[in-house]
Amino acid sequence: MTDVWSLVTTAPTEDDANRIADTLVVERLAGAAWVSGPVRSSWWHLGESGNGQEWRIEVRTTGALRDRLAARITELHPWDNPELTGHQVDWCPDNYRQWIETSTATTT
Repeated sequence: MTDVWSLVTTAPTEDDANRIADTLVVERLAGAAWVSGPVRSSWWHLGESGNGQEWRIEVRTTGALRDRLAARITELHPWDNPELTGHQVDWCPDNYRQWIETSTATTT
């Protein structure tokens, strides 16, 4: 059975977030992508604290494509070191799992 993964990143603008999300789906690295925001973020970076507005991108993919999808996010992203995390989905209906597999089938 296919492993389903959820990956999350953020982008500085809504346009960047939509471009990344749309590209991942069109390239069939992700079965679906959701853009939400803006969100307010606080961080520590380059020796100082900061805060600002970001847009959140969440995508679903297979375990087989997880690393390729993560690499593509890094290529598409305007930041040198974007926030990027992921986790395996512990449970979902079998038909959802199959849909993710079918939605990404041409890249495996």
